[in-house]
Amino acid sequence: MSELIQSVQENLEFLGVCLLIAAVIFVAAGAAERGLRKKNAMPRTNTPARRAAIVGVFSAIAAVLMYFELPLWFAPSFYELDFSEIPVMICAFAMGPTAGVAAELCKNLLKLVLKGTSTAFVGDFANFVVGCSLVLPASILYYIKKSKKMAMAGLALGTLVMTVFGSAFNAFYLLPKFSELYGMPMEAIIGMGSAINPSIDSVWTLVFFAVVPFNILKGVIVSVVTILLYKHISPILKKH
Repeated sequence: MSELIQSVQENLEFLGVCLLIAAVIFVAAGAAERGLRKKNAMPRTNTPARRAAIVGVFSAIAAVLMYFELPLWFAPSFYELDFSEIPVMICAFAMGPTAGVAAELCKNLLKLVLKGTSTAFVGDFANFVVGCSLVLPASILYYIKKSKKMAMAGLALGTLVMTVFGSAFNAFYLLPKFSELYGMPMEAIIGMGSAINPSIDSVWTLVFFAVVPFNILKGVIVSVVTILLYKHISPILKKH
């Protein structure tokens, strides 16, 4: 009985952290948009209904892309690459930072409804938070001065932020929380990394040899594909 109570408490604490961080991210995105509008960098050109429809479409596309995960040769099996950040990034470039964060949240909720979780919800939470660390900086910088150069600079900044923040967040919170909620000892998690790369023998070497290259690879792929696609998709989205 005490184990059940402890398990419920741990899950409620995790849910509270998820809700708090999600709220902070949305507040940050909203504050950024208000600042951009004051400088006329982001005029209101879409109705709420149109914004909601576009966010819904890109969220659905992103949720479908989450089904296609690629295993990585340098990381344990719970780190798999998907391309769901591409439609989210396009949505953020087209509609603004808040829309990008909303699409990031909706795609993960859709994925949970359609596919469920295999990581005790920690991987889904990580996908949202770390994805936002790419989407927010990239879209904010792009809206300061809309141009291809600023889009590329924003994506480079987003990749850097995602790599640094995502790696630190994994080491300090996500990996310990996954071990706690999934019921897998940290030694076993590190062992999965050691089986792939003998240099992995601690949480920090796991982060350095697996999480860092994972985030860099994901950021580069999302950046390149977004730059190639956005120019063709943008005119369609701007039509009223």
